[in-house]
Amino acid sequence: MNFKLACMAAALAASGFLIAPAPAHAPPGEAPAATANLPLQELTPQTLFMLLLAEIAGARGEFGVSVDAYIEAARETRDPRIAKRATEIALFARDIDAAAEAARLWNEADPDSDEARRVLAGVLASGGERLNEVQIQLARILAEHPDQLEQNLLGLNRALARVQEKIIVQSIVNRLTEPYLRTEPAAHFARAQAAAAVEDGLFALNALNGALNLRPDWEPAVLFKAQLLVQLDSTRQALELLNDFLHAHPDSRQARLTYARALVSAHEFEAAREEFATLLTDAPEDYDLLYAVAVISSQIGDIDTATEMFSRAIDAGHPDSDGIRMNLGQIAERHRDNEGALYWYRSVQIGMHHLDAQLRIAVLTARQGEVDAARLLLRSLPAEAEDVRRLLFAETLILREANRYDEALELVDEALRAEPRNPELLYESAMLAERLDDIELMENRLRRLIAIEPDHAHAYNALGYTLADRNLRLDEARDLILQALEIAPDDPYILDSMGWLLFRQNDLEGALAYLERAHALRPDPEIAAHLGEVLWLMERRDEARRIWEDAQRADPDNQTLTDTIERLLEQ
Repeated sequence: MNFKLACMAAALAASGFLIAPAPAHAPPGEAPAATANLPLQELTPQTLFMLLLAEIAGARGEFGVSVDAYIEAARETRDPRIAKRATEIALFARDIDAAAEAARLWNEADPDSDEARRVLAGVLASGGERLNEVQIQLARILAEHPDQLEQNLLGLNRALARVQEKIIVQSIVNRLTEPYLRTEPAAHFARAQAAAAVEDGLFALNALNGALNLRPDWEPAVLFKAQLLVQLDSTRQALELLNDFLHAHPDSRQARLTYARALVSAHEFEAAREEFATLLTDAPEDYDLLYAVAVISSQIGDIDTATEMFSRAIDAGHPDSDGIRMNLGQIAERHRDNEGALYWYRSVQIGMHHLDAQLRIAVLTARQGEVDAARLLLRSLPAEAEDVRRLLFAETLILREANRYDEALELVDEALRAEPRNPELLYESAMLAERLDDIELMENRLRRLIAIEPDHAHAYNALGYTLADRNLRLDEARDLILQALEIAPDDPYILDSMGWLLFRQNDLEGALAYLERAHALRPDPEIAAHLGEVLWLMERRDEARRIWEDAQRADPDNQTLTDTIERLLEQ
């Protein structure tokens, strides 16, 4: 007995915890069937003492003492129950070496136990240095229990989950499954799981095809294959696979759920909503389904359904009810229902969404004309260090929307003095300087930002667009916007800037190509204003009006759009 154990034992003895020995087994000839494989021996005072020591040490948080005592008791008794308990305690204490020793004792004490073998394999895998022994243990489990072969094959990746190098796991799984590939779909499935873990999607797909060749309607393989196809940007194939399966198995809820999610990935929102609604018919209180229907309804503009389903999800006990209240507030905001938005934001409780809700309350309060009250609210909020910047930008937004650009710039510059190389602050300061028509200050801030972050596409773009919009240094503006496009070639705002530059250079055809592409990527009202102006000057005025009308419906208060339309209509 080691010194620490001896000290604990002495303390227990002094406290009167020693208990008289008792028989560990039934009278001869009367051993119950459940204990027939257990060792027939008396529970000696020493063994009982070690068991009590182990349990009490564990209760006191002395897990090292508990593990040592249990392992010593397991060695003495060769009892699989004690060895199992020793393994559990060692794993709880994250003592992998002790867990491996205990699991070996358990395996030796009960060599027919699949559970003991699986646990031993998993513990050995945790160590990373005993992988040959792991393979031997797993191979024995597969070979010696043909009646449980499918279950054991499907458990291979789980048994090796603690191995950090997943490419090693794949190699082990491939070797262990080799003897079963001709007859067992689960062998192919296990290979697919291991391949997916190392992001080898094509190998995983081939493995699943092998499984489906052996068992064509095997649902787990169909669903796994569909998920892989979506990940590999073959969503259409995934939809066809799932649709065919559902025709043959219309009652499969899991397949229908996977199909609905794949439809969302394909942006087929109406069809996805129908599938979720079908699932909801059989489970009207399923808050995940209610939430899915609500999100999709919001996406397609069906606000009434979205509001109803979000509310039902809250009533059904959705665990993120405050997140749903934030969604309901945002829906109300999009529909100019500020009072409704405030109601939802104010109902958000203290927690992960509370600060977000308070920021929106402040912004909406300012939009109702109470700018100073909104600023006071922001400054009264308790915030962690990482939230201070968010509060600053929220206050800046409030001042900007109130056209108090000089105060907003002063606020940002105060923060910038403390962090002169902060990219976010430099960019915000530059944008506010542009609003104040201080182009020199704006350019100074943006060039400092570019020096700090040479790949900051929007810094190049902001400077290039500002020069183009003011018809200044157009060649330099072109170089800046081209640099931005090189960094972010599909950014709609940068495409818009290039279109507007070409417009300034009287290249209407070139401008139209960029602006149409930008508008297709993002129908922003200012992009719509630019595109409409180019179309108007090209005498395609019906198209221009249609684009402006669509943009005004989406954002009736956009000043750039309104000014553009009024100016051109007056000409």
